[in-house]
Amino acid sequence: MASIETRTYEATPPRKLAFLGLGVMGYSMAGHLARAGHAVTVYNRTASKSIAWCEEFVGASGINHAETPRAAAHGADVVLCCVGNDEDLRAVTLGPALPGGGRGDTGAFAGMKPGAVFVDHTTASAEVAREIEAAAAAQGLAFIDAPVSGGEAGAQRGQLTVMCGGEPKAFDAVRPLIKAYARACTLMGASGAGQLTKMVNQIAIVGVVQSLAEAIAFGQRAGLDIAQVLDVIGKGAAQSWQMDNRGGTMAADRFDFGFAVDLMRKDLALVLSEARRNGARLPLTALVDQFYADLQAQGGGRWDNSSLIKRLR
Repeated sequence: MASIETRTYEATPPRKLAFLGLGVMGYSMAGHLARAGHAVTVYNRTASKSIAWCEEFVGASGINHAETPRAAAHGADVVLCCVGNDEDLRAVTLGPALPGGGRGDTGAFAGMKPGAVFVDHTTASAEVAREIEAAAAAQGLAFIDAPVSGGEAGAQRGQLTVMCGGEPKAFDAVRPLIKAYARACTLMGASGAGQLTKMVNQIAIVGVVQSLAEAIAFGQRAGLDIAQVLDVIGKGAAQSWQMDNRGGTMAADRFDFGFAVDLMRKDLALVLSEARRNGARLPLTALVDQFYADLQAQGGGRWDNSSLIKRLR
């Protein structure tokens, strides 16, 4: 069964692309690009995932998989990636770190042609976005930091929100491609602005999830019919995406899906580090980060981030 939902794609000229990182998000995003008619070469650290992707999307033109980011990027007009963290991003762009210092020669930048664009969908630091953008510019390449929001379901449906940082010319060149898996794609400013916008997104989410957890736990203690409560207050000022999509599963104690606690803590570490740098005060975010640490200590690192309610029961 296909991991992505059938949808209508805007007509765009076929491009030669590479996609690096076929995790929960990247697998579907790369799939939408293939279904939209682009020639996609994929790379994943675990090669079996690349092979499985090629088998699933056979029939789309130009499908191939490569053993290194450099090989995948060779001759591509645009290289896209979605990996785990700052160091993963450095490894796929500049090459893996070597024991004695320096980097190997298998990074994508070593295989990209002058004028090509690298689009990074990883949620990473603004600092690394600026670092990689400078390295790209030194080689005659363009770099866009483009973290996403919408989760696995949004990737499968092709309905992600993408927030970008970089030069307008490069953004304009890649925006039609990104729209294959996005409902919104916006240039937020210079390099790093996409990552900073994603941090704002995560700050807003954790505050809403914590308050929703407290509300549901309170209602249950009060003996109310929580399904009815959520239906009623969901028609008023308390309504939110989290209430609509996570309220029922939180009430039912279901957390075996969605954006994991471990990933949210990784994102919040980036947020809190940036706040220390720019002087922003984030007392609620820092507190909720510690609540997520409690869930990790309970063995809930892979639970959905809405599992905050488990601390209240």
